[in-house]
Amino acid sequence: MTNSTIKILQNNIKLYRKQKGITQLRLSILTGISKDYITAIECGKRVPSIKRLILISNALNIDLYKFFIETEK
Repeated sequence: MTNSTIKILQNNIKLYRKQKGITQLRLSILTGISKDYITAIECGKRVPSIKRLILISNALNIDLYKFFIETEK
Protein backbone atom coordinates (compact mmCIF):
# COMPACT_ATOMS: atom_id res chain seq x y z
CA MET A 1 0.00 0.00 0.00
CA THR A 2 1.15 3.52 -0.67
CA ASN A 3 1.47 6.07 2.10
CA SER A 4 -1.60 7.93 0.84
CA THR A 5 -3.65 4.72 0.85
CA ILE A 6 -2.55 3.99 4.41
CA LYS A 7 -3.52 7.52 5.46
CA ILE A 8 -6.96 7.15 3.86
CA LEU A 9 -7.38 3.77 5.57
CA GLN A 10 -6.47 5.03 9.03
CA ASN A 11 -8.66 8.13 8.67
CA ASN A 12 -11.65 6.10 7.50
CA ILE A 13 -11.41 3.54 10.29
CA LYS A 14 -11.43 6.38 12.81
CA LEU A 15 -14.20 8.26 10.96
CA TYR A 16 -16.56 5.28 10.71
CA ARG A 17 -15.84 4.22 14.29
CA LYS A 18 -16.74 7.68 15.55
CA GLN A 19 -19.82 7.90 13.30
CA LYS A 20 -21.07 4.68 14.88
CA GLY A 21 -20.38 6.07 18.36
CA ILE A 22 -17.95 3.25 19.16
CA THR A 23 -14.89 3.81 21.33
CA GLN A 24 -11.54 2.23 20.60
CA LEU A 25 -12.08 0.01 23.63
CA ARG A 26 -15.48 -1.15 22.37
CA LEU A 27 -14.05 -1.81 18.89
CA SER A 28 -11.30 -3.82 20.54
CA ILE A 29 -13.86 -5.94 22.36
CA LEU A 30 -15.98 -6.43 19.22
CA THR A 31 -13.01 -7.48 17.08
CA GLY A 32 -10.69 -9.23 19.53
CA ILE A 33 -7.94 -6.81 18.47
CA SER A 34 -6.13 -5.07 21.32
CA LYS A 35 -7.03 -1.45 22.03
CA ASP A 36 -3.36 -0.52 21.67
CA TYR A 37 -3.34 -2.03 18.17
CA ILE A 38 -6.54 -0.16 17.22
CA THR A 39 -4.91 3.06 18.45
CA ALA A 40 -1.74 2.29 16.47
CA ILE A 41 -3.79 1.73 13.29
CA GLU A 42 -5.63 5.03 13.70
CA CYS A 43 -2.36 6.87 14.41
CA GLY A 44 -0.68 5.37 11.36
CA LYS A 45 1.87 3.39 13.35
CA ARG A 46 0.53 -0.01 12.23
CA VAL A 47 -1.01 -1.27 9.01
CA PRO A 48 -3.64 -3.92 9.68
CA SER A 49 -3.68 -7.25 7.91
CA ILE A 50 -6.63 -8.09 5.67
CA LYS A 51 -7.89 -10.41 8.41
CA ARG A 52 -7.95 -7.54 10.91
CA LEU A 53 -9.53 -5.20 8.37
CA ILE A 54 -12.34 -7.70 7.86
CA LEU A 55 -12.86 -7.95 11.63
CA ILE A 56 -13.03 -4.16 11.89
CA SER A 57 -15.36 -3.78 8.91
CA ASN A 58 -17.69 -6.44 10.31
CA ALA A 59 -17.71 -4.81 13.75
CA LEU A 60 -18.50 -1.41 12.23
CA ASN A 61 -20.94 -2.89 9.69
CA ILE A 62 -19.06 -1.09 6.90
CA ASP A 63 -18.20 -2.61 3.51
CA LEU A 64 -14.45 -3.25 3.43
CA TYR A 65 -13.89 -1.28 0.23
CA LYS A 66 -15.16 1.92 1.89
CA PHE A 67 -12.03 2.05 4.06
CA PHE A 68 -10.03 2.75 0.88
CA ILE A 69 -12.17 5.56 -0.56
CA GLU A 70 -11.16 9.12 0.28
CA THR A 71 -13.99 10.76 2.19
CA GLU A 72 -14.98 14.36 2.75
CA LYS A 73 -13.49 15.85 5.89
